[in-house]
Amino acid sequence: MPDVVAGRPRDTDVTLSVVVPAYNEEARLRPTLDAIRAHLAADPGRWGVWELIVVDDGSSDGTVAIAEAAAAEEPRVRLVRSPGNHGKGHALRLGVLASYGRRVLLTDADLATPIEELDQLDKRLGEQATDDGLGAAIGSRAHPDARIEVRQWALREWLGRLGNRLIQAVAVDGIEDTQCGFKLFDGDQARAAFGASRLDGWGIDVEILRYFRRAGWPVTEVPVRWAHQPGSKVRPLDYVRVLLELVRLKAGRSRSARWARWASGSWQSGSGTPDPGTPDPGTSGSGTSGLRPVDLTVTVLFVLAALFLYKGLWSDLDHSYLADSGSDQNQWEWFFAVTADNVRHLHNPLFTTFQNFPDGVNLMANTVMLGLSVPLTPVTLLLGPTVTWAFVLTFGLAATATAWYWLFARRLTRNRWAAALGAALAAFAPPMMSHANAHPNFLVLFMIPVIIDRALRLCDGAVAAGAAPGEAGPGGAVAAGGARKRVARDGVLLGLFVTYQIFLGEEPLLLAVMGMLLFALAYAFQRRDVAKASVRPLLRGLGYALQVCLPLLAFPLYWQFFGPQSYHSVLHGDNAGNSPLSFLHFSGRALFGTEAAADPLAMNRTEQNAFYGWPLIALSGGLVVWLWRLAAVRALAFTAAAAALLSLGPRVRIPFTDVVLPGPWRVLAHQPLFESVIESRVAMICAPALGALVALAADRLGDEGVLPRRSDRLVGLAALATALIPIIPTPMPVRERPDVPAFIADGTYRSYVSPGESVVPVPLPDPGDAEALHWQSASGLGFSVPGGYFNGPWGQDRRGIYGASPRFTSNWLREVRNTGQVPPIGPGQQAQARFDLAFWKAGVVVLAPQPNDAALYETVEKLLGEPGKRVDGAWIWDLPPTGAGARAAGAPHASGGS
Repeated sequence: MPDVVAGRPRDTDVTLSVVVPAYNEEARLRPTLDAIRAHLAADPGRWGVWELIVVDDGSSDGTVAIAEAAAAEEPRVRLVRSPGNHGKGHALRLGVLASYGRRVLLTDADLATPIEELDQLDKRLGEQATDDGLGAAIGSRAHPDARIEVRQWALREWLGRLGNRLIQAVAVDGIEDTQCGFKLFDGDQARAAFGASRLDGWGIDVEILRYFRRAGWPVTEVPVRWAHQPGSKVRPLDYVRVLLELVRLKAGRSRSARWARWASGSWQSGSGTPDPGTPDPGTSGSGTSGLRPVDLTVTVLFVLAALFLYKGLWSDLDHSYLADSGSDQNQWEWFFAVTADNVRHLHNPLFTTFQNFPDGVNLMANTVMLGLSVPLTPVTLLLGPTVTWAFVLTFGLAATATAWYWLFARRLTRNRWAAALGAALAAFAPPMMSHANAHPNFLVLFMIPVIIDRALRLCDGAVAAGAAPGEAGPGGAVAAGGARKRVARDGVLLGLFVTYQIFLGEEPLLLAVMGMLLFALAYAFQRRDVAKASVRPLLRGLGYALQVCLPLLAFPLYWQFFGPQSYHSVLHGDNAGNSPLSFLHFSGRALFGTEAAADPLAMNRTEQNAFYGWPLIALSGGLVVWLWRLAAVRALAFTAAAAALLSLGPRVRIPFTDVVLPGPWRVLAHQPLFESVIESRVAMICAPALGALVALAADRLGDEGVLPRRSDRLVGLAALATALIPIIPTPMPVRERPDVPAFIADGTYRSYVSPGESVVPVPLPDPGDAEALHWQSASGLGFSVPGGYFNGPWGQDRRGIYGASPRFTSNWLREVRNTGQVPPIGPGQQAQARFDLAFWKAGVVVLAPQPNDAALYETVEKLLGEPGKRVDGAWIWDLPPTGAGARAAGAPHASGGS
């Protein structure tokens, strides 16, 4: 639901914001406020919900007292105070960035242009609506139809015209009157322009109009009534000051404005909006639309943080192995290698027999991340799958943090650093760092914020399309038509984004959809008016998205669910839910955490899916209380709480007791799609929800308008630090990975394996030990192996399991590896082993050095009835050729050993 406008939550759907800058205006302010209130109240059907914002620019008279008295009488009147007198531009910036309205009117405190002129500006604004917004309708005293009821002195008027001509020549050619203090803007566009502004003085009008021009937004001059008012603050020489400010603007030397933007958290809303300092589209010169130095700085910091976490892996790519990844690093390197091989040879990228030979593996039903493994094929082929693995983890994590930063800066905060802090929590939260050991499909989530933003854009379309053409004035039909086009465009893009995410990870997408639904339900319950207006464009956009998704995904999803080696759900066991205590403890990778404390509360070190720590949980509760008035905060709180509760699983054991209660997950546990979800992962939804909450809080802690006392802001920032520092992640530990046996690495195996045969490692690769997959990926996938580490079917009902369907020989060898004990072996066991080897079409059996290798050697020797041969550092048993893969004439089995 559209809960945010130009980067801030809004409690009500404000139609119009009126901003009045005031400096020592005690004599004129009250009549002005009364006139504005009376005009807006006279036609509530037209103006709807409105707000009147008075910005005091450090007045030394009774201006503040008058504004406070007006606010006490009328709750829609608000006072925003500047800590000192910085100029009209500074005051307007504060007021616009504090506004919530879909349209924003700027008017001077003297009402030299009567408030009644708003009607024709509003009419003209509606008539010029485009797909990007409404643009600006500005009052003009230079228009031929303007009515000047009380003129300035002749010299003053002449100097004003000269100044305007100079301004046109320097900055905004074609606008006859830039300085009239009566302007109506599209609200989102105004907040974007003022958020990016630099000037503090009278030149702000020119800077904003210049911004609109460069963005391609319409600006129309509307003739107005105007009367010179005694006591005007504008002097003839102010036009010269405007020109000087424009020179400073081009030179980028407005330091005070830059500091003010940082301190107040100003930001730029809307994608594709050019900064006033960037060249127009299609012109020569460089410049990134909407990009600021702080954006680049934040991105670089995220990259450096990711490199720091994976420094052990990058330090020695040939020998480093993530210590807590189990067999996953071997599995993922194999995924990258087999995808590159399929692309290289134009084979089906959704299937392979290199693993689980001869049945094969349904790659679409596994987490191959085709969305990255396919485009990174050149990297894999040139540099190897280990480089691809490290690249995806490191830069995928940085890209995810940057994407959350982009979403929070666009939708939640004015302060870019507040957005960066929230994004860091969303991307580097303890659950994310747990998956950073082994699961890039749960770590690389840069498309999720993009999908969320596109869904919100569909809801935003309700604002533009909310009025019927007949009700919206002459421009209503145009606006409605533009809204429909936007819905179609956003729906198509949403469909493409979702399709791409399917090829990055389906389970993370399902969790993201769950989180979005929880948030939408909570928000809709509070803001039913917004929900009602959003339903139609949202459903229409989802319809477009489905029309895009279904043709693109029809065959891959058919292959996944009905193709070779497809399966139904995955067995995860009965202990897949989070313990309630896990939310209060620190993870093993956290700065204040230990593995000894975290291990008993999680399935394994790659599934520590909660572990936010008690300080962050306590802080989050306090922030919710502090910001409870914001509908978005209440929705975020519900989303996080509901996700945490669902993650406890179908049965919840009350800590320190033997009491077990039914959990809410039991409703979903056996439903399609959800039956394959590890329920503890649902708690990962809390990461972006808490990140958004922290971003909102940090944004307000940096805003003097919210917390005027510096001590209060420092206390709040200290509380954030106290909650976040304990969960700062530490670098991923690495260990030395075993060398690939020379028998494999040197290619000696080729003399023992014919086309259609397999290499049988001892023991067979499985989820507990998949080192043989490293043999394959490191040697160019020159052979197939039975067994493996993947998801595949088991039994008549094709239940999903990890690894190959168990067979006698694979089970025995696994047991010997684990225990070091050789079981009794007789003719029956030997016959079963020969049967299994024939099923696997084995060309050679290979035993590499490993723990319990003596017991394994004895077991294989007894099963095959012959001793092994030592070849290139491995024990091998050369088997007779199979019927399907008999060796070519003149290529007998090699003999001899070393």
